[in-house]
Amino acid sequence: MTADSNRALSPAFSRSRALRDTLGQFATGVTVVTTRDADGQPVGMTVNSFNSVSLEPPLVLWSIDKQALGYNAFTANDHFAVHVLKADQQHISNLFAGRGSDKFGQVHWHSGPAQLPLLDDCAAHFLCRRVQCIDGGDHTILLGEVLEFTASGGEPLVFHRGRYRALAGD
Repeated sequence: MTADSNRALSPAFSRSRALRDTLGQFATGVTVVTTRDADGQPVGMTVNSFNSVSLEPPLVLWSIDKQALGYNAFTANDHFAVHVLKADQQHISNLFAGRGSDKFGQVHWHSGPAQLPLLDDCAAHFLCRRVQCIDGGDHTILLGEVLEFTASGGEPLVFHRGRYRALAGD
């Protein structure tokens, strides 16, 4: 970006972009969160805002943009599943980050408890009951109680500074 084009940006946009870039300094794992919509169709999206909250009771959280296509499904359904992606599942992250209509037709998955769509072969799954939706500015924070979980392991998919990254060796 040239100095002239930088001046054309609004101060709010520049500050927002700078904040986003600074937040990008924090490396995160990559997850896909799934549920079903009111018609029973599977819904999923890539999320890197996933975090543990408490071990007793077992609680996790993640946040969703209020403008996201799946917003109504996730805030209305009582259950959701979080899938921790493996390092070789970047294609799944990209698929669920996009707006394509038939995401589930391009991956292997099955219905789990509460009819939750579960992606196959992820590093971990957390099946959750939504216990609270919390207003968070332009996002809603979904707090979930972990009802079931599994871990198959493997190297995690990591995101840092706008790119997928590999973990450093031991």
